[in-house]
Amino acid sequence: MRRTVSKRRKKEQHDDHVDESWLIPYADILTLLLALFIVLFSMSTIDAQKLEQLSQAFNQAFTGGTSILDYPNPMPEEDAQALDDIEAEKNKESTAARIEQLELENIQKKVNAYINENNLTDKLETSLTDEGLLLTIRDNVLFASGSAEVRQEDIHTANEISELLVMSPPRNIIISGHTDNVPISNPHFESNWELSVMRAINFMKIVLKNEKLDPAWFSAKGFGEFQPIASNDTSEGRAKNRRVEVLILPITSD
Repeated sequence: MRRTVSKRRKKEQHDDHVDESWLIPYADILTLLLALFIVLFSMSTIDAQKLEQLSQAFNQAFTGGTSILDYPNPMPEEDAQALDDIEAEKNKESTAARIEQLELENIQKKVNAYINENNLTDKLETSLTDEGLLLTIRDNVLFASGSAEVRQEDIHTANEISELLVMSPPRNIIISGHTDNVPISNPHFESNWELSVMRAINFMKIVLKNEKLDPAWFSAKGFGEFQPIASNDTSEGRAKNRRVEVLILPITSD
């Protein structure tokens, strides 16, 4: 009787033990599926060289018994360093741009103080643009109608403006001439384009008589009537379009 009970207990214990050998191939299948999805995703985001490195990583993981999650980043060390350098350079450029913006604002305050002290608010104005600090000079401040020669009584104003352009460190400066769209009719100029160019050049010549300014930092342009800032349908609009502009570029610009 005891022997029968003992055999029965052994049989029950044997029946209670579940065969778990199927878990091994099941885990392998899940691992392979995970690897497949990672490879498919990587093929759409990395180049062939990175894909080859990733493939080698998987091969070593499977043949050497190393988990995929334990394998190091397949990105080469030099590439990671290059990304860090690019990010650091962007931060440096952003800081330099903010500093230069503050410098231009200080220059603008200096120019505005001169304009207010000399009651020139209706003839000169400044504005900060995406390109830099812009000083706009109405043509009636410097020139007679249809003329590109700076009037004798306005040379002093041109000299004062030249002093405002003495900066440390120096910056590139573009002087440009603009007109309204009324066709010019005199023997000196065939078009408003020529008039605008010569006004920019003649004004720049007077500015550069200031020995503290380096001509290498200056350039002149003429746009004629093709860059209006107001409507040419009214006399007030045409007066605004007849102007000379002095653009002070930021140091960080190309």
